[in-house]
Amino acid sequence: MPLREECLWEKLTPQRPDHSALNGEVKADVCVIGAGFTGLSAAVHLLEQGKTVCVLEAHRAGHGGSGRNVGLVNAGMWIPPDEIEAGFGEAVGSQLNRMLGAAPALVFSLVDKYNIDCQLRREGTLHMAHNARGEADLRSREEQWKRRGAPVELLTGQACEQATGTKKIAAALLDRRAGTLNPMGYTTGLANAAKRLGGQLFDHSPVTRLERQGQLWSVQTAQGSVLASQVVIASNAYTEGDWTELKRNFFPGYYYQVASVPLTEDAAQEILPGGQGSWDTRQVLSSIRRDKDGRLLLGSLGNGNQKPTWFLKAWADRVQQHYFPNLKPVEWECTWTGRIAFTPDHLMRLFEPAPGIVAVTGYNGRGVTTGTVVGKAFADYLCNGNPQALPIPFAPMQPLAGVGLRSCLYEAGFSLYHAGQCLRIVI
Repeated sequence: MPLREECLWEKLTPQRPDHSALNGEVKADVCVIGAGFTGLSAAVHLLEQGKTVCVLEAHRAGHGGSGRNVGLVNAGMWIPPDEIEAGFGEAVGSQLNRMLGAAPALVFSLVDKYNIDCQLRREGTLHMAHNARGEADLRSREEQWKRRGAPVELLTGQACEQATGTKKIAAALLDRRAGTLNPMGYTTGLANAAKRLGGQLFDHSPVTRLERQGQLWSVQTAQGSVLASQVVIASNAYTEGDWTELKRNFFPGYYYQVASVPLTEDAAQEILPGGQGSWDTRQVLSSIRRDKDGRLLLGSLGNGNQKPTWFLKAWADRVQQHYFPNLKPVEWECTWTGRIAFTPDHLMRLFEPAPGIVAVTGYNGRGVTTGTVVGKAFADYLCNGNPQALPIPFAPMQPLAGVGLRSCLYEAGFSLYHAGQCLRIVI
């Protein structure tokens, strides 16, 4: 079977809605731009508080990074909590750590409340140490999170081998707050919930202009416009066009995944038998998880769209053979790539570029939970005006220098590392 370019999560979510494009003028309290985790979470929470909401999506709900995500429902950000407090200051950083620490519970509650079919599992996640330096990092993270009362545990020895299914990992940090899901199923469920609550959703409606008209904002598309008192810009890494400065406040990166056919052999059942998703401590990390049908999903930083399928298969074979050598040769079924909004310090940014407009970027690869939390926070802020509802204060928009060069350098580094893996120079 040739490896085909197809997002597995789309295949596993056959009942995706396809809304018509905006045609004509619509009025709403709030216009949300972008139907991903952030935008749809904002829409649902605004609608729950009695606001009228219109959501504009350039493609279809979940088209961007939300539907192409690994599907790890993680607590916190990629960087450890002490570094978050160092970056934002103790008061703001501790609030952000609290909100993101509770983020998986918010995702779980939305799935339960709206009966979202997204193959949710709540058994936690595993951060796997690939070497001694990685193990030291995980011990530090364990101490930092335990200091904050989080239910985390560093697994070593036989416990680690049984949890991960590999002898190549000496230690793994189990975070019991976390879990896994089908990100396209979750996004679709949020879109359906917004519709049931009375929200208006329009697909195939990229924004072309955003301007003030009296007391309202006019959000314009090719065939229509939305007049709203408030606007949520939730397009993140998929921001298109010149109607906003947002896309100049991050540099795009990419993350590709490769999925096998369903695996049924006994050796496959030993891989992550507890149902956790995982990722390792490499600088160019690898993610490893299973889906509900027993597929093995491997992922890493980089643009798979720019790599031939033989290269992606060679990379996947190398990672699989390193971690799970007892498996028979794996048949790889499909591959897909999503875009990530990176910031130089790996910290997200919230913006209020004008009264009534809020925006966010810089999840740095942590979209499921961070997007859900920020969407709710935006809804609460727009409803009550209290900045304490936000995980961090608004920052001024400061366009980054050399956005294209940064992206190229990142991609070149990722590609060289993956080539080294394929050639068995590094692993």
